[in-house]
Amino acid sequence: MGRVIFLLEELSMQTLLEGLLPRLFPGLPFLCIPHEGKDDLEGSIRETLRDWGVPGDWFIIVRDNDNADCVTVKNRLRRFCHEGRRDDAVIRIVCQELEAWYLGDPDALAAAFRNERLRRIKNQSRFRDPDVRPKPSEDLKKLVPEFRRNAGARRMAQHMTRENNRSHSFGVFVNGIERMINS
Repeated sequence: MGRVIFLLEELSMQTLLEGLLPRLFPGLPFLCIPHEGKDDLEGSIRETLRDWGVPGDWFIIVRDNDNADCVTVKNRLRRFCHEGRRDDAVIRIVCQELEAWYLGDPDALAAAFRNERLRRIKNQSRFRDPDVRPKPSEDLKKLVPEFRRNAGARRMAQHMTRENNRSHSFGVFVNGIERMINS
């Protein structure tokens, strides 16, 4: 197997993955290619996949859902992959925003921001399923006023765990990487 190439919606996703993946998947060869938002990502998929010249590399495309229809988003991304001649690319939709993954692991959130009260959100019904929160970034900003996207991603990467995270989309993301490695 070659490298896993992550085509990402934004820089904070790269920051998170570059700190998190070596802990979750030691020795995994990967490359993150961040984009400047959904439009930039979606506009580059066909060409990037079609023109990629390294045999054996695998692609995972990661995009926030941002309250869009998940099936529609995934189908559009699949079409772009097909047009780029890479039907084997894996598509992962973050529900609703990357910050839901952080809310899904309150222990990591508390450790990352050195605030023990953040552990208590796991007992609050509104945070039991972070993927259904309409704007997790706003929730996080209220809980951690000093939160900044890239710095927060860097901090969270050091503490997030697969086992403790209640975000379903995070679990699907991690399982997708594991399946790719084991195929």
